[in-house]
Amino acid sequence: MEISHIEHLGIAVKSLETAIPFYEGVLGLKCYSIEVVEDQKVKTAFFKIGQTKIELLEPTSPESAIAKFIEKKGEGIHHIAYCIQDGVANALAEVSEKGVQLIDKAPRRGAEGLDIAFLHPKSTASVLTELCETPKQ
Repeated sequence: MEISHIEHLGIAVKSLETAIPFYEGVLGLKCYSIEVVEDQKVKTAFFKIGQTKIELLEPTSPESAIAKFIEKKGEGIHHIAYCIQDGVANALAEVSEKGVQLIDKAPRRGAEGLDIAFLHPKSTASVLTELCETPKQ
């Protein structure tokens, strides 16, 4: 598996409307995209810092993983995403062979059109880990 960079840090928030002003007004970042990801029951907002992004995640349903995370742990860092150069499916096979517990057995489509898959925190030192790759055009 070849990782080129940290693609983004996912941060769970109760409200994008409340959280975005801190990133724009205090940190001076610009929110360049807001998107609803229906199948994950979240609304996302993205900020870019160099090659890395910050992804704010607001739950759109009480049943969403983000709503459950906030209920259990409060707002804060939810996951770290790594950009995979040689394909998420290949990376999943490789880490699975090494005994890593997978949340996703195959890549799926995430925000910004990225192919994504998550690794279970039980296998990653308690850090929810996302592998992602921009789809080939």
